[in-house]
Amino acid sequence: MQNKTILIVDDAVENLDILADLLKDYDVIDTTCGEEVFEIVEEENIDLILLDIIMPKMDGYKVCEQLKADEKHKNIPIIFLTAKTDEGSIEKAYNVGGIDYIAKPFKPKELLARVDTQLRMQSLISDLKRSQEKLKLLSLTDPMTKLYNRRHFSSISRHILNLARRDKTQIAVIMIDIDNFKDINDTYGHYFGDEVIISLADELKNQKRDSDIVFRFGGEEFLILLPNTNLEGAEVLAQKIKKTVENKVLHFPSSKALKYTVSFGVSVSREEQEDIQMVLNRADEALYKAKRNGKNRVECIA
Repeated sequence: MQNKTILIVDDAVENLDILADLLKDYDVIDTTCGEEVFEIVEEENIDLILLDIIMPKMDGYKVCEQLKADEKHKNIPIIFLTAKTDEGSIEKAYNVGGIDYIAKPFKPKELLARVDTQLRMQSLISDLKRSQEKLKLLSLTDPMTKLYNRRHFSSISRHILNLARRDKTQIAVIMIDIDNFKDINDTYGHYFGDEVIISLADELKNQKRDSDIVFRFGGEEFLILLPNTNLEGAEVLAQKIKKTVENKVLHFPSSKALKYTVSFGVSVSREEQEDIQMVLNRADEALYKAKRNGKNRVECIA
């Protein structure tokens, strides 16, 4: 298993030489000083530490304890190297955070097998964490537009509303719906309908402020959550997006060109205690008003 970096810590230079030779298939860094470990892990990406217990100044137990207390480096696996094979010493090695121990004098095959096992285990754990993070992201995002989905809005909006109450600020919601979307699908086909949805999603991402969060709420409906924003500020953004979209022409293969418009409903949180659904209800009411009054327009309800 190459491209893994192992840090060896032992105050006996001859032990470092023996270990470096045994572990020649890995990238090896060594030191005779326990205090230097902390500098090395800051500067290098260490995959495994082989750590001698008996060292001057700072012994291996203390080095391990301090590493495990550090949030940044606590997950680096540590195998203790020790001539102390009594039950109490081994128990302490595990108690301070060691993942395994190797008795001195080293048995080359045993050492290589234990190192290989721990590195493979760490790779499996890393793969699992990446898979879990990917699955979590997939569960919170819309696969077509890569925007957050309605499920994620439900969780994050409550948090942002609570922060707004604490800071005595407002949050705004802009609800957006593509006008005559059924006609687009019927006239141009669902492929082009999907392209319109993706185009609008990209436009919303481009127009929003860094602090704003865009969601695909379902179908042809989108939502922007704007922290620390009053009604006037949200309306300005909605008008800006409306103007950009209505002036945009989408060009498709087969010489097809398409223009579309969107309608907006805008609302904000109020001072009294209310949940996010109440803000959404007013934004939805404003959106319905925009549709009823001719579409391609912005309506606001405070």
